[in-house]
Amino acid sequence: EEDPVSSFMCLLKKKKEVRCLEKFLAEKEEAFRERMEVIAEQWKDLHARRAELKAHMKSCESTIQENEVLRNQALKKAKKDRVDNIKKDNELLRARRELEVLRKQHQKLCQKLQKYSVFKSYLDNAVKVSQFQDIDEFISFYKILLRSRKELLQAQQCHKEWSEQTKVHLKQYRAEKEAEMLHCKSDLVQLKQHLDQARSDIPLWEDRWADIQNRTAKKVRKLKAIEMAIHNLFQ
Repeated sequence: EEDPVSSFMCLLKKKKEVRCLEKFLAEKEEAFRERMEVIAEQWKDLHARRAELKAHMKSCESTIQENEVLRNQALKKAKKDRVDNIKKDNELLRARRELEVLRKQHQKLCQKLQKYSVFKSYLDNAVKVSQFQDIDEFISFYKILLRSRKELLQAQQCHKEWSEQTKVHLKQYRAEKEAEMLHCKSDLVQLKQHLDQARSDIPLWEDRWADIQNRTAKKVRKLKAIEMAIHNLFQ
């Protein structure tokens, strides 16, 4: 189903083309008429010149040389006029062909104009039942709506792209944090293992410390005994 506004715009465009074509056709017809008048005048001049040439040839029959010269001039002139006439006939034929093409184009445009006239009636009825004053105001408002819709779609597209980028960044951030958490858990397990090992080694080191204290106490007692013995010896 065709858009009424687009169809009406096509209608206005086709009307403008029809007016331009009609103007161009009128100019072509006027030029063709003027050309035909010029050709008719040239034909009259040609016939007059031919009559004058014949009269001149009759009046110059006394001199053969002059007659020969005049005959050659007349042949050249006739040849030139024949070439000019052929050119003019070709121009006339070309103008008729162009005129026929323009008529066919005019007929096609008239048919299209008739085809799109129903959309103008539709727009007229739409304006009557709306708040708008004329069709131009109606079309301007429609263009504003189209522009607003385009801007809204662009904004939605930008928001969608931003959301997708945010999701990608969030996914990357989660992956990085999960990797860090796994690393921290691994370190925590190792630290717990070291703590358990240290706790299990505490009794052993306490026993060693007690043994060291006992041996130190024995050595201290032996040293005191040795000191007493030396002291007694010197006494």
